[in-house]
Amino acid sequence: MEISYASPSAPNLSESDNSMSSSTRPVKIIPLQHPDTTSTSTSFSGSYPSALFSRWTLKFQRLTWAEWIGLFLPCYRWISTYKWREYLQVDLMAGTTVGIMLVPQAMSYAKLAGLEPIYGLYSGFVPLFVYALFGSSRQLAVGPVALVSLLVSNVLGEIADSSDAIYTELAILLALMVGILECIMGLLRLGWLIRFISHSVISGFTTASAIVIALSQAKYFLGYDIVRSSKIVPLIKSIIAGADGFLWPPFVMGSIILAILLVMKHLGKTRKYLRFLRAAGPLTGVVLGTTVAKIIDSSSISLVGDIPQGLPKFSIPKGFGYITSLIPTAILITGVAILESVGIAKALAAKNGYELDSNQELFGLGVSNIMGSFFSAYPTTGSFSRSAVNHESGAKTGLSGIVSGIIMCFALLFLTPLFEYIPQCALAAIVVSAVMGLVDYNEAIFLWRVDKKDFLLWTITCITTLFLGIEIGVLVGVGVSLAFVIYESANPHVAVLGRLPGTTIYRNIQQYPEAYTYNGIVIVRIDAPIYFANTSYMKDRLREYEVDVDRSTSRGPEVERIYFVIIEMAPVTYIDSSAVQALKDLHQEYKLRDIQIAISNPNRDVLLTLSRSGVVDLIGKEWYFVRVHDAVQVCLQHVQSLKQTSKTPDPSPDDKKPSLFQRLLKQRGEDLTITDLESGSQKSQTSKDIDPQLEPLLSRKS
Repeated sequence: MEISYASPSAPNLSESDNSMSSSTRPVKIIPLQHPDTTSTSTSFSGSYPSALFSRWTLKFQRLTWAEWIGLFLPCYRWISTYKWREYLQVDLMAGTTVGIMLVPQAMSYAKLAGLEPIYGLYSGFVPLFVYALFGSSRQLAVGPVALVSLLVSNVLGEIADSSDAIYTELAILLALMVGILECIMGLLRLGWLIRFISHSVISGFTTASAIVIALSQAKYFLGYDIVRSSKIVPLIKSIIAGADGFLWPPFVMGSIILAILLVMKHLGKTRKYLRFLRAAGPLTGVVLGTTVAKIIDSSSISLVGDIPQGLPKFSIPKGFGYITSLIPTAILITGVAILESVGIAKALAAKNGYELDSNQELFGLGVSNIMGSFFSAYPTTGSFSRSAVNHESGAKTGLSGIVSGIIMCFALLFLTPLFEYIPQCALAAIVVSAVMGLVDYNEAIFLWRVDKKDFLLWTITCITTLFLGIEIGVLVGVGVSLAFVIYESANPHVAVLGRLPGTTIYRNIQQYPEAYTYNGIVIVRIDAPIYFANTSYMKDRLREYEVDVDRSTSRGPEVERIYFVIIEMAPVTYIDSSAVQALKDLHQEYKLRDIQIAISNPNRDVLLTLSRSGVVDLIGKEWYFVRVHDAVQVCLQHVQSLKQTSKTPDPSPDDKKPSLFQRLLKQRGEDLTITDLESGSQKSQTSKDIDPQLEPLLSRKS
C-alpha cells in the first residue's frame, strides 16, 4: 500500500505539513490493523476463567476412551503399546539392578531420617507399585532419598526423640500430608509455582545439604554419638568435643567400604562395560561389611540389629494433633520432591522420546505417598542416582519399577534376618557415597564464569543453609531469587535502536556499533511487559534518552533537539492500567515540548488495551505502525519539513507566492530526498534521479 503520509500532531508539525504538501513524497507504509473494541469486548468481557473452562471442556469432549483411561491411569499408555520381545528383558534387568541398589540404600536413608531400617524398606515397597500405575515417567525410580530423609530428621527431631513411637508416627503422617499437597498441586495444575526457584538456589541448597548429611553420618565412622542438627557449626563442635570416644575399627571399616563404593561408582560412570558396578556398589558394601563384622565379631562395631520380617500391614496414620507444626515441613518436602522428581523425569522423558505432563507427575507422586502412608512409609520421591541407573540399564517402561518392588517384597519376606548383622558404618558409607555427588562445586565454577549474579545466589543459599539450617536456607535462597526476579522486572532492559547500514533492520546501538540513528528521532525498544512496578523506570529512561543523544553516528537533517520518540513494542507482551496512565502522562509531557510519540508493532492484546483506554485516539491512530522502519520514514519526513520551514522566511502579503521550483532554488539544494536523508548527504538530486517506486530510506543502486 502506498500513501502520502503527513499527519499533524503539534502546531509546528501542522504548519510544516501545509507548507510542504506540494513536495511531500509518497511513503510506502504497511497499515496497522486496529482491533474493533466493540466486537471483541463481548468475547473478552466474559471472564478469563469461563474461557479457560470452555477450552478445557472442548478438550475433554475430544478425548477418546483410550485417552480417558490414559488420563487416569498413565500406565495404560505403555501397557497398550508394550513390545514384549524388545522391552521385557531390558525392563527385567533394569528393575532387578535398581532393586538390588534400593534395598541397602533404603535402610541407610531410614537411619538418616532417624527411623528404624525397616521403615526404609517399607518406603521402597508400596510406593513403587502405586507410582508405576499413576506416574507418567517410565524411568523414574521412586523411594527414599537422602535430602527428604534429612528434612524429616530435622523437623521431627525438634518435636520428639527418635526412640519414641510418636516420632515414627509423625514421619508416616508427614508422608500423607506431602502426598495430599502433591495431589492438590497436580489437580489444580500448580506445578508452575516451582519455576520461581532458580537452578542456582537448588544447586546451592543441595550442596549444603549434602555436606550436612555427610557430617551427620560421622558418628557411625567415629564410634561415638554426635548432636543431631542441620547446621554445620553444632555438628563440627560435637565431633571435636567427643574425640575422646574415637574408635578405630568402625572408622577403618567405614573408610574402606566408602573408598570401594566411590571407586565402583567412578568406574561405572566412566566405563560403559562396567556400568553394573555403579548399581552393585551398595550391595557390595553391605555384603563386605557384614562378612567382615561376622569374622571380627568386635563389640566396637555397632550393627543394625533385629529387623521385623514380613510385609507391612495396613494402618491409618496417627498423630493428627501435630499437623499444624508439620505443615511448613510438608510444604518444603513437597517443593524439594517436585524439584528432584519432575526435573529428572522431564530429562529422562526427553532422552527416551515421549512427552511428560508435570502435573500428572505430581499427582502420581502424591498418590504413591498417600498409599505408602497407609503401609508405614515415610515421604518418598524420585531418586537422582537410582533413576540414572535405571535409564542406563535400559529401562523402557514402568515395568522396571514393578520389578524393583518385587525385589523389595522378596527382601522383606526372606532376607531381613540377614540384615541384622549389617554394620552401621557400612550403611553410613552408602549414604556418604550417594550424597557426595550432590556437592556441585562444578556448578559454582560455571556460574562464576557465566553469571556473577547467579553465583552470588548460589553462595548465599549454600552458606545460609550450612550455618542457619535447611528451612532458613531455602527461605533465604528463594527470597533472594524472587528479589532478583522483581528487580529485573522493575528495571527491565531498554535499548536505543539504530539502523543497520543497507537494511531496514533496527538493532541495539550498544550491540551493533555500526548502526546509526537519525537526528531529531529517538527509537527505543522496551524488552519487557510494562506494569505498575516498572512504569517509573521506563519514563526515566525515555527522558534520559531524549536528553543524552549520541550525535556522532546520527544522520539526516541537522536539528537541535528531539522531535519524535518511537517506541518499539514488539517485546512488550502485556501492559496494565498503570502503564496506560504513564503513556498518557508521557504524551502530555511531550506535547508541551512539541515532541510526538510513535508506537511500533504492538501485539493484539497490547493494542486492544491501548484502544480501550483511549491512548490510541490520544496519540493518534496515524502514529501506530507495523514496522519501526515505517515510523522512521514518516518521522524523518516531518523532521525534514520542520527544518525547511524554520529556514524559509514567512512571505509578506504583498509578495507573490513562489512556485515549487523557485522555492527549491532558494533553498540552495537543501531539500533532501528520502534517500539522501539516510546518508546525510547535502547534495541535491534532480527529479529525474528520483524513483517513485524506490523503497524509502533504502540506498539507490547505481
